[in-house]
Amino acid sequence: MIFLSHPAEQQIQTQIIKHWADPFSYAEVGATRGPFPAGYAVLRGQIELGHGAGVFSRAQQAVHDWKMFAVPGVHLCWPDAPIAPGTVVAIAIQHFGFWSLNFCRIVYVINEDGPVSRFGFAYGTLKEHFESGEEKFAVEWDKQSDVISYDISSFSTPGKLLTWRAAGGASAAAPLPASVARGNEARDRDCHVIPAGVLVLSY
Repeated sequence: MIFLSHPAEQQIQTQIIKHWADPFSYAEVGATRGPFPAGYAVLRGQIELGHGAGVFSRAQQAVHDWKMFAVPGVHLCWPDAPIAPGTVVAIAIQHFGFWSLNFCRIVYVINEDGPVSRFGFAYGTLKEHFESGEEKFAVEWDKQSDVISYDISSFSTPGKLLTWRAAGGASAAAPLPASVARGNEARDRDCHVIPAGVLVLSY
């Protein structure tokens, strides 16, 4: 969905309700568990966040609070959305001269405690999204090495051409990128970044 300016909160909420029951826009639902399906662009990345239970706790909270979307030009609707299968969120993205509103649903949640503890989730695109595919965000604590890492992986088809029709009847078509970079460098010690994802820890 295309807007000239950032859509109002009530407008976004109305659209989330409208698209809540929409089907996924791809067939391989859950495939971020592996193996990845053929025919998609695949992203995998990992970064070390630190060591110890305290870092893992903060990393869990950051994922729970959707902090990987806390960058300019990207607005997750809403950051208090529950991390649970079936939850639908909208992602408002600022482009040159317009905003797009893209809908995703959480596919599964990761919450494992053991020699390697993991927390995270994967979400998949619905029909109102400029991509088609699935993305997984997870933090992991390997207790033997005491290393905490942040992992992101996704598969998606290239961006497609979306058409916006203005209220006056004029139309404009804009090719949207295959992916949105949510950060490409660490800005300070509280910000840990890997390609296409940002995780902000609170100290």
